[in-house]
Amino acid sequence: MKIHVKSLGLTPHAPLEEHLQKKLNKLETYYDKIIDCKVFLKVENSSEKENKTAEIIVGVPGDDIVVKKTSASFEESLDLCAEVAKKLLIKKKELA
Repeated sequence: MKIHVKSLGLTPHAPLEEHLQKKLNKLETYYDKIIDCKVFLKVENSSEKENKTAEIIVGVPGDDIVVKKTSASFEESLDLCAEVAKKLLIKKKELA
């Protein structure tokens, strides 16, 4: 599975990259037909602390799975996205 990371207005540091790779590679254990993952990281322009947005687009045959979450850190946002994507992939596998 290929993982493409695009970050708007920031440069992801190595621990964040590792965290991202680890989380997304786990998704393949739930659904083995994943083609690729596109990850978009963005800092929202707001005065709130919860302004780190992660969006994951999981490329699978048929409709792609899109998950977007915002929280106080990119790691937390990625964890939330990965959790939702996992549930959607399991549901997709059951329907197949």
